[in-house]
Amino acid sequence: MTAFLIQIAGAAALLLWAVRLVRTGVERAFATQLRQGLRRASDNRLLATVTGLVSAMLLQSSTAVAMLVSNFAAKGALAGSVGLAMLLGADLGSALVAQILLARPGLLVPALILLGVILFLRSHQRRVRQTGRILIGLALIFVSLDMLRTATAPIIQSDGAVAILGYLDSDLLTAFLLGAVFAWVVHSSVAAILLFVTMVAQGALPPMAAVAMVLGANLGGAMIAFVLTLAADVRARRIVMANLVLRGGGALLVLVALNLNLLDPQWLGATAAGQVMAIHLAFNLVLCLLMMPLVGVIARLSDRLLAEDAVQPGDRGLSALDPAALDDPPRALSCAARELLRMGELVEKMLVSATGLYETWDDRVATGIQEDERALRRMHQDLKLYLAGVHGQKRDDEAANGAIEASLMAANLEAAADQVARKMTDLARKLHHEGVCFSKSGRQELLDFMDRVQANAQLALKVMMTGNPDDARELVAEKDSIRTAEQRLQSKHLSRLRDGISESIETSALHQETLRILKQVNTAFAMAGYPIVERAGDLLSSRLQRPGDPLGGQ
Repeated sequence: MTAFLIQIAGAAALLLWAVRLVRTGVERAFATQLRQGLRRASDNRLLATVTGLVSAMLLQSSTAVAMLVSNFAAKGALAGSVGLAMLLGADLGSALVAQILLARPGLLVPALILLGVILFLRSHQRRVRQTGRILIGLALIFVSLDMLRTATAPIIQSDGAVAILGYLDSDLLTAFLLGAVFAWVVHSSVAAILLFVTMVAQGALPPMAAVAMVLGANLGGAMIAFVLTLAADVRARRIVMANLVLRGGGALLVLVALNLNLLDPQWLGATAAGQVMAIHLAFNLVLCLLMMPLVGVIARLSDRLLAEDAVQPGDRGLSALDPAALDDPPRALSCAARELLRMGELVEKMLVSATGLYETWDDRVATGIQEDERALRRMHQDLKLYLAGVHGQKRDDEAANGAIEASLMAANLEAAADQVARKMTDLARKLHHEGVCFSKSGRQELLDFMDRVQANAQLALKVMMTGNPDDARELVAEKDSIRTAEQRLQSKHLSRLRDGISESIETSALHQETLRILKQVNTAFAMAGYPIVERAGDLLSSRLQRPGDPLGGQ
């Protein structure tokens, strides 16, 4: 029994890790392109649905798409109806990717592993290396499913296991709730569904129980994004809540139909596994097709149910700086690191809000940004005084160096906050009060550039939390990429001026200054990665080492 549980747990753990490996590879290699694709689809509901579907298939996670969409909605870059259309497409995309991954691959597994390892170890380009990571992750998904098939084979020979699982066949509500809880716990409805379908294919899980658990996984998958956005802007919560009601409520209705014998899964396939997968795919497809014409009405209902949040600037909560920890330098630096993270989160929030002002001016939002900047200035002053106490501990040189690094990072964050609050908001105000607008191509370039800087700000926060050298290397490398991109966009803008495009002439100063400010903000966040890559020996005097360089990290 112990060996059986270890085999099942090991196979399930490998499946979860492999799905995560693919998702992180896609995020690291193509996150900017995904963000830009989602935002560019904001003018067409059908295109938005298709974009959400493709994004979920690439990320193997409708939750990841929901978080991206909620971020755009929070800054006013997406209408509620368009965001909901994207999430409906993402739900269908996650169902399609589960269908694809359940195919038996034959020689595909060794081919994927071989190619993936070659790309990851031999290439110096980050995107190619991450493509290798994706291929390895796909291969490991297939390996984990084979392990599950092998591990679950003895279940059908165990009378006790058959009796326990047979109970779920007669209590579909319990099976439904188990499926929802499992998808929530593992934070992946795709992984949960792959597990359930593999078990039913082996005869280890009764077909009706598997159908109920797969329906429950749809509810659990929608719950993940709902919980993760509880503290988000109300515009983001409206979209995620609407998707939860549609997906979770729809799954419950199908469960009721099954209990009342109004729906027979045997209509959908000859085998038990085929029936389970077919009902999962059919459910998400029908839900998408039925709700697409109604997303506008649903979005308006969501607006009425969730009122706008009151703006409460300057309320930053309790400080993480504990004066009692100054006698213990490592503990004091830990407190300072938490305060730095709070500062970084506040600057990132200000950046998102200021970006939204370029699309729609709002005096309340602008006032909130100014108040946030003043609050951050006070946080910086308190942190400097606190770090001075840590630096004064002569008996610990390492702590003193850590205090200097934290102080420099805090200064960078305050400089970034000043750029956002004082300059970006003024530029956005001029843009709207003067009644001018960017050219179509210029506006698109600015929004794409803003997306990249915001993605790097989020990566910087992750580096500040984890200290991961790989993420730090990526953050530092992105600093150079942003500088190159800014120069290229400045050149494109000058070309439009030479062509005599009136919108570009009217907004030339606003366009160029916005690009320059965003580059400076990105540089401030990128500084979080430098101490980490330097300690890892990955930073040369003039450039970041490539993975193949001597002493370079992998």
